[in-house]
Amino acid sequence: MIILLGILGGAIAGALVARRRKGNAADIAQYAVVYAIAFGLLGFIVTIVIERLL
Repeated sequence: MIILLGILGGAIAGALVARRRKGNAADIAQYAVVYAIAFGLLGFIVTIVIERLL
């Protein structure tokens, strides 16, 4: 669940960053995908840490 929230949150954050920097549609899509991958990976790592601690 944490991974999915990270992916969704990352996509939204990436799109907002690209829009704030006045990017076109391709820029917005690229930022959304890159941020989604990064936040999803971070969520994956957090999930593994939580599972190991519990």
